Amino acid sequence: MILPLERRWYHRAIIYTILLLGLLFVVIPFLFMLSTSFKTQQFTFEYPPRLIPQQFTLNNYIRAMKTDLFFLYFVNSLFVALITTSATMLISAMMAYAFARLDFLGKETIFYFLLIGLMIPPVMLIIPQFLVAKNLKLLNTLAGLIIVYITMNLSLQTFLLRSFFESIPSELEDAVLIDGGGRWTIFWHIILPLSRPGLATVAIFTFLYSWDEFPWAHVAIQETTRRTLPVAIALFQNQHLTQWGQVFAASTVALIPVVIIFIIFQRYFIQGIARSGLKG
Repeated sequence: MILPLERRWYHRAIIYTILLLGLLFVVIPFLFMLSTSFKTQQFTFEYPPRLIPQQFTLNNYIRAMKTDLFFLYFVNSLFVALITTSATMLISAMMAYAFARLDFLGKETIFYFLLIGLMIPPVMLIIPQFLVAKNLKLLNTLAGLIIVYITMNLSLQTFLLRSFFESIPSELEDAVLIDGGGRWTIFWHIILPLSRPGLATVAIFTFLYSWDEFPWAHVAIQETTRRTLPVAIALFQNQHLTQWGQVFAASTVALIPVVIIFIIFQRYFIQGIARSGLKG
C-alpha cells in the first residue's frame, strides 16, 4: 500500500521523467544542428553521427557571414520582426480592451468573426494576399511583409489579450473614472502595466512568427536585397549540393535574436505563473 507522501513523490517522479524525456526530444536536434555547424562537409553525414565534431572548424560561420549579403538579410528580418511585433502588440491590445471592457453593437458577433482567422491555414491565403499586395504595389517591399504579418497575428493575439484583460478587476477602472480619468488613461496606466505577462506572450509569439515565416516571404519578395533570413538560408547551396554546415551555421546565428527576446520577457512569464499560483 502506497502512503500519501510516497504517492506524492511517486507522481512527481513520473512527471519529472516525462518532462525530461520531452526536454531531450526538443534539445537533441538543436545540439546536432550546433554540432554540424562546426563540421566540415565531409563529416556532415558520418555514421554513426558524433555530437562532438572530429575536426572542429569555424569556416561554416565565416562563409555564411560572407555569403549572399547575409548581414543585410539579418537586418531585414530584424526590422520586419520588430516593427511587426510592436504594431501587433499595440493594435491587438486596443482591440482586446474594446472587446473586454466596452459595450457596442455587435461586439460578440464581430469578435467571433475575427476568430475565423484562427481557423484558416495561412497557406490558403497566399494567393489572395498576393493579389491584394500586387494591387497595392506592396510586392518586393518589406512593408508588404509587415502588413501581412500583422493581419495574420491579430486574431490570436486579440483573443489572448481579451481573456487577460477580463481577469483584471473592474474596480480599478471605476476608481480612475471617479477621479476624472478617461478610457485612454485606464488603458495606458492601468491595463497595460498590469498585463505585462500577457503582452510578453504576444511579443514572443509574434516575433517568432515574423522572424521564421517563409512561404509568404518567398512568394512576395523576389528582389535579392529585400530577402529575409529564412529565404536566404533556404538558398544556401551551390550548383551540386547543399552546404549543410553553412545552413546550420546560419540557422544558429538566426537563433540569437529569438533567445534574446525570450531572455528579455521570461521574467514576465514567471510573474504570471506566480500570480496564478496566488489566485489558486
